[in-house]
Amino acid sequence: MSSQALAFSGAFSPLSCPGSRVRPVASLVGVEHVTYAIIKVAGKQYRVREGERLLVVRLHEEDGVTISPAVLLVGGNGTPTLDPDVHVTARVVGAVKGPKIRIGKYKKRTGYRRHTGFRASLTQIEIESIGAGTRTARSAPAKAEKPAPAEAAPTTEHVKGMPSGYEEMTVAEIRKAAPEWNAPMLAAALEFERANAKRKGALAALESAIAAKEE
Repeated sequence: MSSQALAFSGAFSPLSCPGSRVRPVASLVGVEHVTYAIIKVAGKQYRVREGERLLVVRLHEEDGVTISPAVLLVGGNGTPTLDPDVHVTARVVGAVKGPKIRIGKYKKRTGYRRHTGFRASLTQIEIESIGAGTRTARSAPAKAEKPAPAEAAPTTEHVKGMPSGYEEMTVAEIRKAAPEWNAPMLAAALEFERANAKRKGALAALESAIAAKEE
């Protein structure tokens, strides 16, 4: 049997014949598409697969904490799905520093030279699973809270001898009418004001009227 016949019969593979011009073709039978997801972490989007490690903007979570970033798209098994209802789990590996970026400043004919550097603060995370359950569990509807009983408005005690309708009078009305009241009425109104309303303008008007009566 010739070598060409053996190659077609499967006895030889293209890799076992270095001089052969036959190129190996990957068989598509039994090959599963690798699921990938596009997630959003700290305002930036990343394309990830299970087991991958990537650097993201510095997170505040401690090492070893599991996070669930927002999932924007899932693909790899047919048509990609926008806003999928899947769950991506990632583990915080640790805080790292990015590559150093050197910045040089020069000024012509002056000898001025300045060199500075910058290293971004990053966090390394590892994708543990994609599609292991729903993205967010729906929370049970909150029970309607019973309204708290309204507190009864404090009742104002009527002081004997104070002017009629004093409770409904404004500060301007009290200031205008106080000089016409007698001393007992002023004293009763002042007692009521101190115990209930405590309006500064009314207190000043009553005290001024009482002082004028005593002169």
